[in-house]
Amino acid sequence: MRAPKGFLFSAAAAGIKYRERPDLGLILSEAPATWAGVFTRNDFKAAPVLLGLKRREEVPRVRAILVNSGCANACTGPEGLRDAETLLEDLAGRLGIPPQEILPASTGVIGTRLPVERIREAFPALVAGLSPEKAHLVARAMMTTDTFPKVVSRSFEVGGRSFTLLGMAKGAGMIAPHLATMLAFLLTDAGLPSAVLTPTLREAVEASFNRITVDGDTSTNDTVYLLANGQAGELPSGSWDSFREVLSGVCRELAALIVRDAEGASKLVKIVVRGARSSEEAERLARAVADSPLVKTAFFGEDPNWGRILVAMGKLGLGLIPERVSIKLNGVPLVEGGCGLPEEPARKEMARPEFTLEIQLGLGEASFEILTCDLSYDYVKINAEYRT
Repeated sequence: MRAPKGFLFSAAAAGIKYRERPDLGLILSEAPATWAGVFTRNDFKAAPVLLGLKRREEVPRVRAILVNSGCANACTGPEGLRDAETLLEDLAGRLGIPPQEILPASTGVIGTRLPVERIREAFPALVAGLSPEKAHLVARAMMTTDTFPKVVSRSFEVGGRSFTLLGMAKGAGMIAPHLATMLAFLLTDAGLPSAVLTPTLREAVEASFNRITVDGDTSTNDTVYLLANGQAGELPSGSWDSFREVLSGVCRELAALIVRDAEGASKLVKIVVRGARSSEEAERLARAVADSPLVKTAFFGEDPNWGRILVAMGKLGLGLIPERVSIKLNGVPLVEGGCGLPEEPARKEMARPEFTLEIQLGLGEASFEILTCDLSYDYVKINAEYRT
């Protein structure tokens, strides 16, 4: 895994929720970086999200990201904001940078305050441990119910110069972005203006993190940060499209890793709706199928219960024409003209760890696709025991 130039990483165990496991991560850019951020649309925004939104309006360049797991610092009122600001001020003093140049991110249990003193006690080790070789440790420190760290690195060349983009993400449950209990940090040593980073990030997020769903719930803490420190040189304006492609690819890979690691999941399912009258209609139908508990439990049971798919779409009352609807599973016909076909060939495809469900509406030319997963016994167990 190649890290971009000029970025340092560190992780430490602060004992926020669990003992003797890293739960505090720090990313430091050796030079001020232009940046962009995308945040949750949930009305109950966590303290770090509120601070990130404020920085997005006021701070053109940043130097660091501080992330913790185990405590979301959400729904904690003015005290939660003060806790976050106190920690950022303390860390800024140790790093020798202004506190507003540190971007905060938190994930974990909602409604509990950060253990400020415990986190402060971990700062000396966190700062002393900064290294260009520890990105994977930060990715591990931000995990909650994740089973593996999610890191993707890509290098690209422009005009004989090599640039790197590194992405890391966490997320396994409460995933239905716009965004989801999902954090993602994207770092590049290419130099780009914020005016380019902001629309580029939004476009990449819309085509990746906003096209996954695990359980239909959107978190209070969803955050995606993109930092560009220019340590490998400025990227010429004629190459910005190349950067967009690399960024979109990294985001799609990270999004797929999140769904693969969904809480208790055993299947990664791509749902594709074609033949809709508009892209909005295609999206509504795809999400209805992807979020249906009945459909998702059928995925888990490897049961080609096509009736549940039709019900999930039909309940929206969009005026679908049953005689025009067809469904295929990995290319195997399951429904034709609104009626079921022999199920055994499709059942065999559902035994695979990954498969595609394609729905043809026969009404227009618009389409939409989304990644989802099955809903298992383990998902219920993990979330029933999450706070205990």
